[in-house]
Amino acid sequence: MAQRPFAQVDVFADRPQRGNPVAVVLDAVGVCDDALARFATWTNLSETTFVLPPTHEDADYRVRIFTPTLELPFAGHPTLGTCHAWLETQGAGHEGDTIVQECDAGLVPIRRTADGLAFAAPPLLRDGPVEEPLVGELAAALGIDRGDVVDAQWADNGPGWVALMLGSAQEVLDVQPGYIEMDIGLVGMHPDGTPEVRAFFPKDGVLMEDPVTGSLNASLAQWLLGDGRLEAPFVARQGAALGRDGRVHVSRDDHGTIWVGGQTVTCISGSVEL
Repeated sequence: MAQRPFAQVDVFADRPQRGNPVAVVLDAVGVCDDALARFATWTNLSETTFVLPPTHEDADYRVRIFTPTLELPFAGHPTLGTCHAWLETQGAGHEGDTIVQECDAGLVPIRRTADGLAFAAPPLLRDGPVEEPLVGELAAALGIDRGDVVDAQWADNGPGWVALMLGSAQEVLDVQPGYIEMDIGLVGMHPDGTPEVRAFFPKDGVLMEDPVTGSLNASLAQWLLGDGRLEAPFVARQGAALGRDGRVHVSRDDHGTIWVGGQTVTCISGSVEL
């Protein structure tokens, strides 16, 4: 084992303990897969990332992303948190506003903006309307009536999200879910048109809630901008039900690419033995 540089970064918040934390090991060269998985389980955060030298000539660094139980090809808030930690350390002299991350999903461009770091939304693997019987099952699992669901769409860009739109932000905040073996995203609008988002995922027989979710907000943006329900740029809120205050900034450039970003702040820095 060796001491390796480490950071814990809060993502989608401009103050510590208000967003979604990710643990970042900034040098994972020579560490075996079992050790990576064991460390990710030990941190007990939704994701832990491990930085490695890139294998693609266009990438600035490579990252592997682990949950406590499995490895992910891509995830939103770990991408931004890892980039933040890399820029503060190995990438401190990086020139320009664009950083390219290599991960199992491919090359992910990240850019510096006035609202923080932002990643380009990955393509949807599955979209379109959700089958009616499944909408009923999802509503029952969430403890709401089928009639409370205004619309339902597949919004899967990797994790498997199915998204339900409710009639208002308050209806979203009032949901007290039961259990179902699916990753569910909820969205409803505040009176000023700002979306309120919640994200649920199954774990050990419980439907857990994620504080602030980059991948879900990316797929929701693709759905809601595509349907004309929202116009870019906009800011989504997430995390209030967990005492967080996440803000996700969504924009669309002249080429039609959707960018998802927010503020990032280092909460812990030092080294870990791995």
